[in-house]
Amino acid sequence: MSILVNKNTKVLVQGITGTQASFHVRKSLDYGTDIVAGVTPGKGGTEHLGIPVFGTVKEAIANTGANASVMFVPARFVKNAVKEAVEAELDLAVCIADGVPIHDMMEIRAMLKGSKTKLIGPNTPGIITPGEARLGIFPENIHKKGRVGVVSRSSTLTYEAVLEVNRAEMGQSTVIGLGDDMVIGMDFVEVLDEFSQDDETDAIVLIGQLGGAFEEVAAKHYKLMPNKKPVIAFVAGNTIPFGHKMGYAGDIIAAGKVTAQDKRAAMQDAGMIVVDRISQIRAQLQNLLR
Repeated sequence: MSILVNKNTKVLVQGITGTQASFHVRKSLDYGTDIVAGVTPGKGGTEHLGIPVFGTVKEAIANTGANASVMFVPARFVKNAVKEAVEAELDLAVCIADGVPIHDMMEIRAMLKGSKTKLIGPNTPGIITPGEARLGIFPENIHKKGRVGVVSRSSTLTYEAVLEVNRAEMGQSTVIGLGDDMVIGMDFVEVLDEFSQDDETDAIVLIGQLGGAFEEVAAKHYKLMPNKKPVIAFVAGNTIPFGHKMGYAGDIIAAGKVTAQDKRAAMQDAGMIVVDRISQIRAQLQNLLR
């Protein structure tokens, strides 16, 4: 099984005619993702890569039944793209762009509240359910079908976590990159809840990093969850000395007072298995699931 996306997900691509979108749409099509429509204002009625292009998200949904979106749009257009997705009541939207203005993201958060739409990102590699659907820019060849869920705030360390799951001779149910920005859509709490309800996810790998309070919030939530699945957690930045200023807004606000060790301690207190190095994930998974 999987969470959020699978072989039945019908995907539309906002900004499909751009260079990066074209490159990754080809890869996703080759992977077997059911991409049914593109959306580019002013280009409705055309085709791109054999996919029909519409002028609006609502038109695309009406004609194809799409229920999820991948957004390959510049940061300055993300707010309008999300607005379209929310108003059209898509189940899921994935935003690849980085550098989305904070004030736009605050408005986006307000749009999402109470809506049907879940947002992954911005500044994310996306989401992939191995062998079924790839929404984003994940290197699809490293993923293997299995029963370990992976969720990460660090784009590149997501790939390292996936490789460690593979080295444990296991595979992934679904892999999600939450996004590296400080204001994002879905967070660890929402994804933990999704994985906890998935009968075919046996364990979860969670990758955190310095900046913000996402990990501490997740730890508090996990501690209170009635039906926990085992979580193996790693926090990037453990070797950075106290007081070192990271390039994340949350760490600047906290004046370096929230360290990786603080996040680790909160996770351990909540009952998560916390590793010192990402390479230790393999052994912990083998201990848990064999």
